Amino acid sequence: MNDVEKTRYINQTRQWLEQVVIGLNLCPFARKPFQKGQVRFAVTDSRNVETLLQDLYDELEKLATTPASTIDTTLLIIPDQLEDFYDYNDVLDLADALLEQQDWVGTFQIASFHPAYQFADTEVDDPSNYTNRAPFPILHLLREDSLEQGLASYPDPEAIPERNMDTLDNLSEAQWLSLFGGLPGASR
Repeated sequence: MNDVEKTRYINQTRQWLEQVVIGLNLCPFARKPFQKGQVRFAVTDSRNVETLLQDLYDELEKLATTPASTIDTTLLIIPDQLEDFYDYNDVLDLADALLEQQDWVGTFQIASFHPAYQFADTEVDDPSNYTNRAPFPILHLLREDSLEQGLASYPDPEAIPERNMDTLDNLSEAQWLSLFGGLPGASR
């Protein structure tokens, strides 16, 4: 993968982060590190699980050895594999096992985003799934300390998922088209 392609993937992900995650305030903790330039956008050119896990390890190691004031969080963008959401879920299990193996549980956690994200017990076109839909499969590497600080400073963090559902339920047709390319359930 050349630098032009990587830049394109980063720009698309940055636009999604700005317009959807921050713009709709789906994650009230994302704006501050983004504005401070503390979000790292990394693109893996991996085409198999083994090299993807190595890239994940490298990014976690980079977080472990870099102050949060420099890199608070990393979005590991995976453009060349894991198109199938169930394959992606299998890799999430391996990613969590890597955290355990390296004794990083409690230090880092991994949030998941995918173009076909689907919560358990929802229909494919359920608007709630769009809270975790992204232009590419992404492993979002979070520092537990930063997450705890954000949760402690936010009133009623338990209400965030319900508030996000309300936000998505109240989007206009024009907003759905602009942000997601169409209405939930509409063929693309």
